[in-house]
Amino acid sequence: AGPLLAEEARKAGVVYSLAYGDQPALTAELVDWARATGFRVVAAGKGTKYLPAYHDVTPDGVWQHYGLTAGEAQSAGMNPQMFNSFLDGTKSAIEMAAIANACTLDVPSEGLLFPPCGVDDLPHVMRPRDKGGVLEKSGIVEVVSSLERDGRPVFRDLRWGVYVVLEAPNDYAADCFKQYGLKTDASGRYAAMYKPYHLIGLELNISVLSAALRNEPTGQPRGFRGDVAAVAKRNLRAGEMLDGEGGYTVWGKLMPAAASLAAGALPIGLAHRVKLKNDVAHGAVVRWSDVEVDESNDTIKTRKAMEQAFSR
Repeated sequence: AGPLLAEEARKAGVVYSLAYGDQPALTAELVDWARATGFRVVAAGKGTKYLPAYHDVTPDGVWQHYGLTAGEAQSAGMNPQMFNSFLDGTKSAIEMAAIANACTLDVPSEGLLFPPCGVDDLPHVMRPRDKGGVLEKSGIVEVVSSLERDGRPVFRDLRWGVYVVLEAPNDYAADCFKQYGLKTDASGRYAAMYKPYHLIGLELNISVLSAALRNEPTGQPRGFRGDVAAVAKRNLRAGEMLDGEGGYTVWGKLMPAAASLAAGALPIGLAHRVKLKNDVAHGAVVRWSDVEVDESNDTIKTRKAMEQAFSR
């Protein structure tokens, strides 16, 4: 419901902001820099550890993928469902939706690709397919994986960082890319900037100071371009209770907002403690019509109000 809340905040004259230190705000900063400088933004996003099999992982099997035992994780106070939401693709989808909505970027029509890619290869991989890359088009969000599909580590991965891929607007800019040692694709026209780390709450002061002293957000939703739909981790049966992000039943898939609304997709954030009315096949999107919904719930009403406001 971020786009609606941001609009209400603007009307009220208060600052509604992404949190600096987490990846969406850091990516939005790179996008703002690129556009203000005069570059075309081809792709923007973050890195993470990803393999296709992770979408079906449950809290019972999460720690082996982090190199921990259940006992080690428990002694450190780590929540298995929360950490599983980082692994199964849900957190990446939510963050890319936030970036798309804040930066007026598009989202992949079939969901995130998670291509394996290190920082040196960003200009080669993260460009449109007709230019030799993996993207369906320019101006899109995407997450790069720190693992090759066979599980090998990617060379100079961006697991903890964020990036933006740039296209030179003219020959002079492309020449500058080369002269100043920027890594580019073979054409010399695509380059990348990245930040290798994010420190989460340790960097939040930037948002606080920006809001208080400048009256400016560190990233803010400007439209409804990306949504995150609940997708079944296994064959689900009518009568089962969904358990939300990182749980045993569903994971969050990034979708274009228009496609999500057209499909009647249930947002992952509302797929917690709701009962299924229908069977849902493994890998299928869960829809509003598949669950019992309390229409009087304030959160449900806010989400429905946003759908009405931004589907025009």
